[in-house]
Amino acid sequence: MKTNILILSAMFFSVVGIAQKDEIKTADKALKSGDAMAAKTALDGASSLIASADEKMQAQYYFLRGSAYAELAKKGTAGAFDEAISSFKKVSEVEEKSGKSKYGPDAKEKLSGMTADLINSAVEDNNNKKYDEAADKLYMGYQLSPRDTVYLYYAASSAVNGGHWEKALNYYNELKDLGYDGGGMVYKATNVSTGEVEEMEKTQRELMVKSGAYKDPVDEKTPSKTTEIVKNIALIYTQLGKDDEALDAYRDARAKDPKDVNLILNEANLYYKMGDKEKFKALMAEASEVAPDNPDLFYNVGVINMEQGNIEDARKAYKRAIEINPGYVNAQLNLSTTYVNEGNSLIDEMNSLGNSKKDIARYDELKEKKDSLFRDGAIILEDALKLNPDNQSILSQLKNIYGALGDNENFLRLKKLSGE
Repeated sequence: MKTNILILSAMFFSVVGIAQKDEIKTADKALKSGDAMAAKTALDGASSLIASADEKMQAQYYFLRGSAYAELAKKGTAGAFDEAISSFKKVSEVEEKSGKSKYGPDAKEKLSGMTADLINSAVEDNNNKKYDEAADKLYMGYQLSPRDTVYLYYAASSAVNGGHWEKALNYYNELKDLGYDGGGMVYKATNVSTGEVEEMEKTQRELMVKSGAYKDPVDEKTPSKTTEIVKNIALIYTQLGKDDEALDAYRDARAKDPKDVNLILNEANLYYKMGDKEKFKALMAEASEVAPDNPDLFYNVGVINMEQGNIEDARKAYKRAIEINPGYVNAQLNLSTTYVNEGNSLIDEMNSLGNSKKDIARYDELKEKKDSLFRDGAIILEDALKLNPDNQSILSQLKNIYGALGDNENFLRLKKLSGE
């Protein structure tokens, strides 16, 4: 009885082995005919018992599975790149155990070719604003070809574009740990037939220039991305609300580039967010020395002084911003608002006055001062309107000022300009 059972068991495994071979043969034929989906279906039929197969069959199975998914990946099948990569890597694992290498070299070659497919697919994803998918594919491309660190850099950029902050932070920190610079040399020459300047490999350019097909070779040095990376790390920490880590990152970034005005501004804004107004003002003053012609600096100085009630300092900063950039609408609106707010601050006292001769005289004095301040605010916005005639914020604020002044003629003019 026991002998019969053993014979039946052996027969069962023999049938299973034959079935697996048939499925693998079917998959191989399907791939050769260009039907990757049929190959996948056949391989799925052999998957449940492949672990019990011999190493030669396992290696062939994983090679065909990787090939099928590599083709499906080109067609946009979700998750196919991951499956293809893991299958091709499994080929090497299996053959290392057996000491034989039949499919391993072809699997490595296909993995190498998949890098280009990943990058091309990532470019398409970025164009379609599928930033998370693009970041994952670029990172896979980097893992397949670690010498091409630029893929990791672009993976981080894609993650930022999609607002995937944690993922971007991991990639940027990896770049920082690797000491990635990103600088280099770009080789260009002018196509004689088209007149277009084209970029190419140095050796290719030399040959093309010698052939006479190209002329005017130019070598352009691309800047280092080190500062950008540490800056982005700091910005992401800020975005994630990790203020202490962000301050450490800013110190690191500024140590690399102490004169980068954007770094100073970003650090200043972080201190402002944390409630340290004095540190904010000190950094803004430092930034003003580094970039005395940056209108954003003076606008931000104006904002903080306005919030702290330092009206004259706020006006001075806003005026400097407008002097640098005459079309700086936000600075013009805020400068006008300083006069309107000062005028409004007189209203409480006006309303508290009685009907005595002295109170009436005081009321008239305050009203004249208020109206004068309102008119100063209106003059600023009338000048702004000349450069930005369709700006609704300017039109609305100016209309409100004329309404408060009781200037019906100008009120109706602004109402008409607003399209009301």
